[in-house]
Amino acid sequence: MKQKLILSLLVIFLISGNIQAEESNDSTQQKMSWIKRWQMNTKKKEQEGKFLITPFVGPGYTPELGFSLAGGALLSFKTKHSDMISPRTSVPVTFGWSTKGALFGSAIISSYWMEDKLRVNANIWFKDMPDNYFGIGYDNGKNVPKSDTTTYYKRLWVQFNPQAFWQFKKGYFAGAALDLNYTKGRDACEQVMEDDNYKVFNDKPFNTGLGIHGLIDTRDIPVNAWKGTYVLAQAMFYGKYVGGQNNYQVYTIDARHYWQVHKPGQTLAFEVKGRFAKNDVPYGEMSQLGTPFDLRGYLWGQYRDKSMIFGIAEYRHSFYKSDGTRSIHGLVGWLGGGSIAPNVGEMKHWLPNGGIGYRLEVQPRMTLRLDFGVGQGNSKGFYFNFNEAF
Repeated sequence: MKQKLILSLLVIFLISGNIQAEESNDSTQQKMSWIKRWQMNTKKKEQEGKFLITPFVGPGYTPELGFSLAGGALLSFKTKHSDMISPRTSVPVTFGWSTKGALFGSAIISSYWMEDKLRVNANIWFKDMPDNYFGIGYDNGKNVPKSDTTTYYKRLWVQFNPQAFWQFKKGYFAGAALDLNYTKGRDACEQVMEDDNYKVFNDKPFNTGLGIHGLIDTRDIPVNAWKGTYVLAQAMFYGKYVGGQNNYQVYTIDARHYWQVHKPGQTLAFEVKGRFAKNDVPYGEMSQLGTPFDLRGYLWGQYRDKSMIFGIAEYRHSFYKSDGTRSIHGLVGWLGGGSIAPNVGEMKHWLPNGGIGYRLEVQPRMTLRLDFGVGQGNSKGFYFNFNEAF
């Protein structure tokens, strides 16, 4: 595990250019000058609304994928150069392969149009991987042992989830969403094959949903807020009447707040989120904990049920140079917890979570993050992503 962390840190330093400076035996002043020139050039392009791309390639580790080699890029740009109000559009793209034989890719689009009157976001995911299905409910997640004879199966998951937000009053948005998702298991062990939910829904893998949402958003920069509030309420309706194979509903409430603690970039961030699914919910669409965006350190999908709630408090610290300017390096630490159950009133068991992370600002207010999270029992994992978890 220690070697994996060292490898990930080496990749971060490669991206920042520090290793190149050391190999060329430049002086400290020359290295600082190189970094400063790079920062100034990037800042100038950012202010002019120009296209920026930060590529990366390197190792990583998560509980469900194991050791992986990933590549990709962070793309950012202004949808209109003369638009001085809209934030920059951000598109982190990742693809890779893991030692477990997994193929994966994702793109998370956050785009801003018409002086921020219109926001169009999209989550695009692809995973074809050996996986583990523990069943539905907290007791199964905790007590079913992970093994080739109890939890093993292969899973193909594809999702396309675009969302539109129209700003009708400063900081207030309303809009609609589409969700197309597909979860298909294969080569499952006997215990997974005998699971009631798996038997019912594995041959009905395709779901289509339409939804509506309202949003209050006063964050200064959405992809990396230092201050402000975010509150999203969303209702999604899935069914055969919109082309899917299953009938169910998902209701989500997501509330976040950000405080500047001392200097800019030193932020205390809080999030409380609930996801509540109703009716005939397939195993792949159950509310799950352990993603790279919530309780980092748990196996993604080990704990799943119709209802989920979690809360996180995270401190993000930017370092400052001797001349008073903000550094591109930072650290974070977080504590959190969450629970799953068929209904909110049945939540009795809470999963603790905590972790630390490193941040490298590769574009203005856009970071590369390396997180290490731990949870109950032996749960732990590394996460290598762009931008903050929330």
